[in-house]
Amino acid sequence: MSDNGLITVRCERPVRETVDRLAEMVAAAGLTVFGRVDHGGNATAVGMELRPTELLIFGNPLGGTPLMQDQQTAGIDLPVKALVWQDADGTVWLTYNNAEWVAQRHGLGAQSHDAVETLNKGLATVTGKAAADPAS
Repeated sequence: MSDNGLITVRCERPVRETVDRLAEMVAAAGLTVFGRVDHGGNATAVGMELRPTELLIFGNPLGGTPLMQDQQTAGIDLPVKALVWQDADGTVWLTYNNAEWVAQRHGLGAQSHDAVETLNKGLATVTGKAAADPAS
């Protein structure tokens, strides 16, 4: 599903396992994991409730720098972020920004077209693998 520049895919694993798997897929693709934020754990630490929610921040300067060379404001959306979250029914989802939406948001020109297309394909691959059935 895609809405408001977001692409969301259903996951077959719990949140933590999905993020672990995504981090593995990202590393295997030669990308760098820059950070991981456990929003649910942080909420618990301050006495608040939040269903399992984790953010993985990752990328590669070879892919992101050309976008920022085109329009430096693209750096607000880079590196890439993927949010893995559990809804009220217990279903786990993985959500990330559509690279085409990022390109439109920042007015990226034709020189960024190939990089945006590569980014979207790469994101679809690693997120798809991370979200897939654990038996696959």
